[in-house]
Amino acid sequence: MKKVGVPQVYNIKTPKIFKDKKLNNANFGDFTHNDYQVFLHLVSKIGGVDEFGKYLQPEQLEREYTLKASEFHEVFHTDISNCYKSLYKACKKLMKTSIILEKPELSEVWEINICSTSKYNKKDGGITIKFTDDIMPYLSQVRKRFVLYNLKEIGNFGSLYTTRLYELIQEFKETGWMLKSVDQLRNIFAVGKNKFKLYGNFKAKVLTYACQEINDNYDMDLRFEEEKQGRKVVAVKFFFKPTVVRQATNQKTGKSTNIYIKPKATKTNK
Repeated sequence: MKKVGVPQVYNIKTPKIFKDKKLNNANFGDFTHNDYQVFLHLVSKIGGVDEFGKYLQPEQLEREYTLKASEFHEVFHTDISNCYKSLYKACKKLMKTSIILEKPELSEVWEINICSTSKYNKKDGGITIKFTDDIMPYLSQVRKRFVLYNLKEIGNFGSLYTTRLYELIQEFKETGWMLKSVDQLRNIFAVGKNKFKLYGNFKAKVLTYACQEINDNYDMDLRFEEEKQGRKVVAVKFFFKPTVVRQATNQKTGKSTNIYIKPKATKTNK
């Protein structure tokens, strides 16, 4: 029976990632690609709608979620025997690693813990984590400050940098371009100033590689141009095929909804 004052929750058929834009640009420290994939898969379990089809807000959402090895294998194609190791390692990493968020409107930098508890189940190789109250507002639809995409869209990527770049593009998917300073990109990709010290290495190992992998999977025509101050590259402007937004009207209800047409996938999710 439905409890009074508690919304009836309906799961979204296609697992989706809801992220506040600040979280989308956050620094995830020493997360490996597998760690980040596990984190995103858990985030995809959070989304839900009420009986009126309205996305639930942070205070209406559960904090605790379980991810099984079989589920992870289905989306990210990791060998099932390695899935247990990936989830076990990620379980420990989620507890140890905090997220660094820029708060320019407050002239502050925040450090937020991801979860308050994490459990590994030896029998089914699954993990159960409880997200902190601090991170929940960044993991759901809050007005228009969020980024949304389907979890399966990143299923074929083999690099953390590719996944992160693809997420950044989703924030600007309707414009067809995105501008980021080199310092911003280094922070978002968590390479700092010590890894890939020379811009040429950063360009080849991160930017060029990630663009190529995205183009290998999507008809996006993703490319970038460099902006310089003197001889130094200070910013990078990315260009890509935009997502087309069209309105569709329900003939029965008369209500209009937006239909988002993204660049086509050139590879199927394995």
